[in-house]
Amino acid sequence: MVHELGTVGMVCPFPLIEAQKKMEELEQGDELKIDFDCTQATEALPNWAAENGYPVTNYEQLDDASWTITIQKP
Repeated sequence: MVHELGTVGMVCPFPLIEAQKKMEELEQGDELKIDFDCTQATEALPNWAAENGYPVTNYEQLDDASWTITIQKP
């Protein structure tokens, strides 16, 4: 199941903090799709996923200042 977390408009580090909270609620195999526009999160979110062993199943830039990343809970 894919859960969406809209953090567009949130300043860093809140997209990461919200993602950490939401990931704790997910079941094994679920994915968290995070849309964000905070440039620091372009590094913070993938780094956090890697440090925790969470596979990134999608990561793309949507326009000049917004991105989406999908992280799976193994």
